Amino acid sequence: MKPHLLLLPTALLLGSCKFGPDFLNPGATGGTTWKEGKATAGTHLPDNWWRLFNDGDLTKLVNRALSANNDLAAAKARVDTARALVGVDQARLFPTLDLNGSGGASRSSASSVSNNLPPGADVKLDSQRYRSTFDLAYDPDLWGRNKRLIESSSAQAAASEALLDSQRLGVATEVARQYFLLRGLDSQEDVVKETIKSRKDAFDIQKSKLDAGLIDGLSTSQANTELELANNDLAAVQRQRGSAEHALAVLCGARPSDFSVSIRTTSGALPNIKAGLPAEVLNRRPDVRAAEQQLRGANAKIGVAEAAFYPNFSLSAGAGFESLDVKSFLDWENRVLSLGAGVAAPLFDGGTNKANYQAARSRYDEALAAYRQTLLIALREVEDALVDLKGLARSHSALTRALSSARESRRIAQERYDKGLTSYIEVVAADRSILQVRLTLSQLDAQQRITLTALAKALGGGWSGK
Repeated sequence: MKPHLLLLPTALLLGSCKFGPDFLNPGATGGTTWKEGKATAGTHLPDNWWRLFNDGDLTKLVNRALSANNDLAAAKARVDTARALVGVDQARLFPTLDLNGSGGASRSSASSVSNNLPPGADVKLDSQRYRSTFDLAYDPDLWGRNKRLIESSSAQAAASEALLDSQRLGVATEVARQYFLLRGLDSQEDVVKETIKSRKDAFDIQKSKLDAGLIDGLSTSQANTELELANNDLAAVQRQRGSAEHALAVLCGARPSDFSVSIRTTSGALPNIKAGLPAEVLNRRPDVRAAEQQLRGANAKIGVAEAAFYPNFSLSAGAGFESLDVKSFLDWENRVLSLGAGVAAPLFDGGTNKANYQAARSRYDEALAAYRQTLLIALREVEDALVDLKGLARSHSALTRALSSARESRRIAQERYDKGLTSYIEVVAADRSILQVRLTLSQLDAQQRITLTALAKALGGGWSGK
């Protein structure tokens, strides 16, 4: 075998190796317990976890947002782009075959040619040349550079898919948050409208007494002030509801002018969402999976940078026909053939390869720090949701007792006023307390549901692993 032909088997043999470290998961865990709640093994939310709230309107809105949200559409396009780029890197493992062709005709000047020839010499001024070849080129992937590129781009594609899952979860959670905020405002609107009716009746009574000369104008003025303050509360609630409805419209990919949600209040028991084990949560979280894949991609880039220190071989071949006459172009005698091999070894690059290698190492360290930070943030979000739920439950119990006490105070104040033992100010103060507690309870009911959606998101939703 000729020496240059040994390049092919040698290149194929060397192409089976890969430079750079193989990826090892850092092995960080979230422990076995939660600080703010009980850890239960085997807990798993359904993929459509929002159905746990048993609210048909919420389910429709989430499904609409998942199919029409523009941010999700952009994220899906990024996934398609990342997958296509994997195909670009995979193509590097295969030879390329090109069909090249050329043809041309030329004519020389008779005077310029004849000046260089002896007198009487015959010369052909017109000439033609035709060539067509199949050209084959192959990079045998010495040192596994292309395999590391594929590993890196595949990891980036997997990270893009995980980020898409994370964005889906985020959109569903934000729809639920805005929806429960809107329903809380609906509940507050009911409270304020009921208060307005009550205060209007109180104002009419005070005005009748004033017209009859039984009281002075102070009680009437106070009753009217409380009525207008309630009207102001109603305007504020309706303004906030409009903003929440507009936010839902954008999440669902609709213009606010074409979108509306009917007014009603929420009801029913709160779903029981368990935290599970910290390790299970980290396995479900799509942002953790994305950070791990980004770390894997950065690790593969180290191998790409390391392979640049070593020679790169290339193989080429070409076959076809070449002729000065188009009629005889395909004659066997006009065949052409070429075989070649090349090698390029870095000798001096001013430190470029070394700097690229150091940069790849630093990017890996950055990705590792980001991965570990993602784990901590995931655990913190679960703990935050758990402690919020406990605090909200205690607040709800306290406010329920406070409402009962405020109503009793209102009854006593009214009796004392009717008997002339006190001024109307006591009745006004008692009414204010009842309104404030009822509004806070409505806000608290909505916040409990919002916090449950935050817990579902913190737990990674119901990602099925597909």
